[in-house]
Amino acid sequence: MLHPKKTDNPLASYYASEDEEGRLALRHGQVEFLTTIRFIERYLTPNAKIIEIGAGTGRYSRAIADMGYEVDAVELFSKNIDRFKAKLKPSQTINIIQGNALDLSAFADGSFDITLLLGPLYHLYTESDKRQAISEALRVTKSGGVVFAAYCISDGSLLLSGFMRKSYDIGEYINRGMIDPLTFDTFSEPEDIFEMVRKDDIDRLMSGFPVERLHYVGTDMFTNYMRDAINAMSEDEFALYLRYHFAICHRQDMVGISHHTLDVFKKRR
Repeated sequence: MLHPKKTDNPLASYYASEDEEGRLALRHGQVEFLTTIRFIERYLTPNAKIIEIGAGTGRYSRAIADMGYEVDAVELFSKNIDRFKAKLKPSQTINIIQGNALDLSAFADGSFDITLLLGPLYHLYTESDKRQAISEALRVTKSGGVVFAAYCISDGSLLLSGFMRKSYDIGEYINRGMIDPLTFDTFSEPEDIFEMVRKDDIDRLMSGFPVERLHYVGTDMFTNYMRDAINAMSEDEFALYLRYHFAICHRQDMVGISHHTLDVFKKRR
Protein backbone atom coordinates (compact mmCIF):
# COMPACT_ATOMS: atom_id res chain seq x y z
CA MET A 1 0.00 0.00 0.00
CA LEU A 2 2.89 2.38 0.64
CA HIS A 3 4.87 1.64 -2.51
CA PRO A 4 2.52 1.42 -5.50
CA LYS A 5 5.25 1.12 -8.15
CA LYS A 6 5.43 -2.04 -10.23
CA THR A 7 8.62 -4.04 -10.79
CA ASP A 8 9.30 -7.62 -11.84
CA ASN A 9 9.99 -8.52 -8.21
CA PRO A 10 8.94 -5.56 -6.06
CA LEU A 11 9.84 -7.19 -2.75
CA ALA A 12 13.35 -8.11 -3.89
CA SER A 13 13.84 -4.60 -5.27
CA TYR A 14 12.63 -3.08 -2.01
CA TYR A 15 15.03 -5.01 0.20
CA ALA A 16 17.90 -4.51 -2.24
CA SER A 17 17.62 -0.76 -1.71
CA GLU A 18 16.09 -0.45 1.77
CA ASP A 19 18.30 -0.27 4.86
CA GLU A 20 16.03 -2.11 7.28
CA GLU A 21 18.82 -2.59 9.80
CA GLY A 22 19.62 1.12 9.65
CA ARG A 23 15.96 1.89 10.36
CA LEU A 24 16.02 -0.28 13.47
CA ALA A 25 19.25 1.39 14.60
CA LEU A 26 17.77 4.91 14.50
CA ARG A 27 16.22 6.00 17.76
CA HIS A 28 12.62 5.73 16.53
CA GLY A 29 13.45 2.29 15.11
CA GLN A 30 15.07 1.24 18.37
CA VAL A 31 11.69 1.39 20.09
CA GLU A 32 10.30 -1.37 17.87
CA PHE A 33 13.50 -3.40 18.20
CA LEU A 34 13.84 -3.02 21.98
CA THR A 35 10.17 -3.83 22.55
CA THR A 36 10.41 -7.00 20.49
CA ILE A 37 13.62 -8.10 22.23
CA ARG A 38 12.08 -7.31 25.62
CA PHE A 39 9.26 -9.79 25.00
CA ILE A 40 11.54 -12.42 23.47
CA GLU A 41 13.76 -12.28 26.56
CA ARG A 42 10.80 -13.23 28.76
CA TYR A 43 10.73 -16.66 27.15
CA LEU A 44 14.42 -17.42 26.69
CA THR A 45 15.46 -20.40 28.78
CA PRO A 46 18.90 -22.01 29.12
CA ASN A 47 19.81 -24.01 26.00
CA ALA A 48 16.65 -22.90 24.17
CA LYS A 49 16.55 -23.78 20.47
CA ILE A 50 15.64 -20.72 18.41
CA ILE A 51 14.74 -20.13 14.77
CA GLU A 52 14.16 -16.83 13.00
CA ILE A 53 12.11 -17.11 9.81
CA GLY A 54 12.59 -14.18 7.45
CA ALA A 55 15.70 -13.03 9.28
CA GLY A 56 16.64 -10.22 6.90
CA THR A 57 20.16 -9.01 7.62
CA GLY A 58 20.07 -10.62 11.05
CA ARG A 59 19.52 -7.82 13.54
CA TYR A 60 17.39 -9.98 15.85
CA SER A 61 19.29 -13.23 15.31
CA ARG A 62 22.60 -11.54 16.10
CA ALA A 63 21.20 -9.87 19.21
CA ILE A 64 19.98 -13.23 20.51
CA ALA A 65 23.27 -14.92 19.57
CA ASP A 66 25.05 -12.24 21.61
CA MET A 67 23.13 -13.56 24.63
CA GLY A 68 24.84 -16.92 24.16
CA TYR A 69 22.20 -18.77 22.14
CA GLU A 70 22.60 -20.74 18.94
CA VAL A 71 20.16 -19.52 16.29
CA ASP A 72 18.91 -21.00 13.04
CA ALA A 73 18.07 -18.24 10.56
CA VAL A 74 16.06 -18.57 7.35
CA GLU A 75 16.11 -15.76 4.80
CA LEU A 76 14.55 -15.55 1.34
CA PHE A 77 16.88 -13.09 -0.40
CA SER A 78 20.54 -13.79 -1.15
CA LYS A 79 21.50 -10.11 -0.84
CA ASN A 80 20.18 -10.05 2.71
CA ILE A 81 22.10 -13.25 3.47
CA ASP A 82 25.31 -11.68 2.15
CA ARG A 83 24.78 -8.65 4.39
CA PHE A 84 23.90 -10.91 7.31
CA LYS A 85 27.09 -12.97 6.93
CA ALA A 86 29.21 -9.83 6.60
CA LYS A 87 28.01 -8.66 10.03
CA LEU A 88 28.59 -11.95 11.86
CA LYS A 89 31.12 -12.03 14.68
CA PRO A 90 33.19 -15.12 15.53
CA SER A 91 31.41 -15.32 18.88
CA GLN A 92 27.96 -15.62 17.27
CA THR A 93 26.66 -19.11 16.47
CA ILE A 94 24.06 -18.67 13.73
CA ASN A 95 23.21 -21.21 11.06
CA ILE A 96 21.94 -19.28 8.03
CA ILE A 97 20.06 -20.93 5.18
CA GLN A 98 18.16 -19.54 2.22
CA GLY A 99 14.52 -20.52 2.40
CA ASN A 100 10.88 -19.55 2.33
CA ALA A 101 8.50 -19.10 5.26
CA LEU A 102 5.93 -21.21 3.39
CA ASP A 103 8.20 -24.27 3.26
CA LEU A 104 10.37 -25.11 6.26
CA SER A 105 10.86 -28.74 5.22
CA ALA A 106 14.56 -28.40 6.05
CA PHE A 107 13.53 -28.57 9.72
CA ALA A 108 11.88 -31.43 11.58
CA ASP A 109 8.63 -31.14 13.50
CA GLY A 110 8.98 -29.77 17.02
CA SER A 111 12.59 -28.62 16.67
CA PHE A 112 12.49 -25.22 18.38
CA ASP A 113 11.52 -23.68 21.70
CA ILE A 114 11.17 -20.20 20.21
CA THR A 115 10.15 -19.32 16.66
CA LEU A 116 10.42 -15.77 15.32
CA LEU A 117 8.23 -14.77 12.38
CA LEU A 118 9.06 -11.07 12.42
CA GLY A 119 8.92 -10.23 8.72
CA PRO A 120 7.15 -12.71 6.44
CA LEU A 121 3.61 -11.70 7.40
CA TYR A 122 4.40 -8.16 6.21
CA HIS A 123 4.60 -9.55 2.68
CA LEU A 124 2.01 -12.32 2.36
CA TYR A 125 -1.20 -11.20 0.69
CA THR A 126 -3.54 -14.19 0.68
CA GLU A 127 -5.20 -15.89 3.62
CA SER A 128 -3.89 -19.25 2.43
CA ASP A 129 -0.26 -18.06 2.35
CA LYS A 130 -0.56 -16.46 5.78
CA ARG A 131 -2.05 -19.61 7.24
CA GLN A 132 0.67 -21.69 5.60
CA ALA A 133 3.38 -19.51 7.17
CA ILE A 134 1.76 -19.77 10.60
CA SER A 135 1.26 -23.51 10.15
CA GLU A 136 4.91 -24.07 9.23
CA ALA A 137 6.09 -21.90 12.14
CA LEU A 138 3.97 -23.95 14.51
CA ARG A 139 5.05 -27.25 12.98
CA VAL A 140 8.74 -26.62 13.69
CA THR A 141 7.95 -25.33 17.20
CA LYS A 142 7.89 -27.72 20.15
CA SER A 143 4.66 -28.27 22.07
CA GLY A 144 4.66 -25.57 24.72
CA GLY A 145 7.05 -23.47 22.62
CA VAL A 146 6.45 -19.79 21.84
CA VAL A 147 5.98 -18.10 18.47
CA PHE A 148 6.43 -14.36 17.85
CA ALA A 149 4.62 -13.03 14.77
CA ALA A 150 4.90 -9.39 13.65
CA TYR A 151 2.38 -7.43 11.59
CA CYS A 152 2.03 -4.04 9.88
CA ILE A 153 -1.14 -2.28 11.03
CA SER A 154 -3.19 -0.34 8.51
CA ASP A 155 -4.47 2.53 10.64
CA GLY A 156 -0.98 3.80 11.42
CA SER A 157 -0.25 4.01 7.71
CA LEU A 158 -3.57 5.70 6.93
CA LEU A 159 -3.10 8.33 9.62
CA LEU A 160 0.59 9.12 9.19
CA SER A 161 1.37 8.43 5.53
CA GLY A 162 -2.11 9.20 4.19
CA PHE A 163 -3.75 11.97 6.19
CA MET A 164 -0.69 13.61 7.81
CA ARG A 165 2.17 13.31 5.31
CA LYS A 166 0.02 12.84 2.22
CA SER A 167 2.51 10.30 0.88
CA TYR A 168 -0.41 8.81 -1.02
CA ASP A 169 -3.91 9.98 -1.93
CA ILE A 170 -6.44 8.14 0.23
CA GLY A 171 -9.27 9.11 -2.11
CA GLU A 172 -7.41 7.64 -5.07
CA TYR A 173 -6.77 4.44 -3.13
CA ILE A 174 -10.48 4.21 -2.35
CA ASN A 175 -11.27 4.62 -6.05
CA ARG A 176 -8.75 1.88 -6.89
CA GLY A 177 -10.42 -0.49 -4.44
CA MET A 178 -7.42 -0.59 -2.10
CA ILE A 179 -9.25 1.06 0.81
CA ASP A 180 -12.84 0.32 1.79
CA PRO A 181 -14.78 3.64 1.75
CA LEU A 182 -16.85 2.70 4.81
CA THR A 183 -14.59 0.67 7.11
CA PHE A 184 -11.21 1.91 5.79
CA ASP A 185 -9.97 -1.66 5.70
CA THR A 186 -7.03 -1.90 3.29
CA PHE A 187 -6.29 -4.36 0.50
CA SER A 188 -2.75 -4.94 -0.75
CA GLU A 189 -1.15 -6.66 -3.72
CA PRO A 190 2.48 -7.82 -4.09
CA GLU A 191 3.53 -4.64 -5.91
CA ASP A 192 2.41 -2.66 -2.85
CA ILE A 193 5.17 -4.38 -0.81
CA PHE A 194 3.42 -4.32 2.57
CA GLU A 195 0.29 -6.14 3.66
CA MET A 196 -1.64 -3.99 6.13
CA VAL A 197 -4.01 -5.55 8.64
CA ARG A 198 -6.05 -4.86 11.75
CA LYS A 199 -6.33 -6.96 14.88
CA ASP A 200 -9.64 -8.40 13.67
CA ASP A 201 -7.77 -9.81 10.66
CA ILE A 202 -5.13 -11.33 12.93
CA ASP A 203 -7.74 -12.87 15.22
CA ARG A 204 -9.51 -14.37 12.22
CA LEU A 205 -6.23 -15.70 10.83
CA MET A 206 -5.31 -17.36 14.13
CA SER A 207 -8.71 -18.96 14.71
CA GLY A 208 -8.47 -22.72 14.52
CA PHE A 209 -4.77 -22.95 15.31
CA PRO A 210 -3.83 -24.85 18.50
CA VAL A 211 -2.38 -21.84 20.31
CA GLU A 212 -2.79 -19.74 23.43
CA ARG A 213 -2.18 -16.02 22.99
CA LEU A 214 0.26 -14.72 25.59
CA HIS A 215 0.63 -11.10 24.48
CA TYR A 216 -0.54 -8.79 21.73
CA VAL A 217 1.54 -5.61 21.88
CA GLY A 218 2.27 -2.47 19.89
CA THR A 219 5.99 -2.44 19.23
CA ASP A 220 6.21 1.23 18.26
CA MET A 221 2.85 2.70 19.38
CA PHE A 222 3.07 6.52 19.02
CA THR A 223 6.74 6.53 18.04
CA ASN A 224 6.43 7.03 14.29
CA TYR A 225 3.96 9.88 14.74
CA MET A 226 6.53 11.80 16.79
CA ARG A 227 9.69 10.58 15.09
CA ASP A 228 11.41 13.97 14.92
CA ALA A 229 10.73 14.70 18.59
CA ILE A 230 12.06 11.29 19.63
CA ASN A 231 15.19 11.58 17.51
CA ALA A 232 15.86 14.97 19.15
CA MET A 233 15.47 13.70 22.73
CA SER A 234 18.37 13.62 25.16
CA GLU A 235 19.41 10.21 26.47
CA ASP A 236 17.51 10.81 29.71
CA GLU A 237 14.38 11.94 27.85
CA PHE A 238 14.52 8.92 25.56
CA ALA A 239 14.94 6.58 28.54
CA LEU A 240 11.84 8.15 30.10
CA TYR A 241 9.93 7.80 26.82
CA LEU A 242 10.86 4.12 26.67
CA ARG A 243 9.55 3.63 30.20
CA TYR A 244 6.26 5.21 29.14
CA HIS A 245 6.12 3.14 25.95
CA PHE A 246 6.76 -0.12 27.80
CA ALA A 247 4.01 0.80 30.28
CA ILE A 248 1.37 1.19 27.55
CA CYS A 249 2.47 -1.11 24.70
CA HIS A 250 0.28 -3.98 25.93
CA ARG A 251 -2.86 -1.87 26.50
CA GLN A 252 -5.53 -3.25 24.19
CA ASP A 253 -7.38 0.09 24.14
CA MET A 254 -4.28 1.70 22.57
CA VAL A 255 -2.47 -0.96 20.54
CA GLY A 256 -4.46 -0.26 17.36
CA ILE A 257 -2.62 3.04 16.87
CA SER A 258 0.74 1.25 16.51
CA HIS A 259 2.38 0.88 13.09
CA HIS A 260 3.73 -2.56 14.05
CA THR A 261 2.37 -5.15 16.44
CA LEU A 262 3.68 -8.39 17.89
CA ASP A 263 1.45 -11.41 18.47
CA VAL A 264 3.02 -13.79 20.98
CA PHE A 265 1.44 -17.21 21.33
CA LYS A 266 2.19 -20.62 22.81
CA LYS A 267 1.77 -23.86 20.91
CA ARG A 268 -0.58 -26.01 22.94
CA ARG A 269 0.73 -29.35 24.14
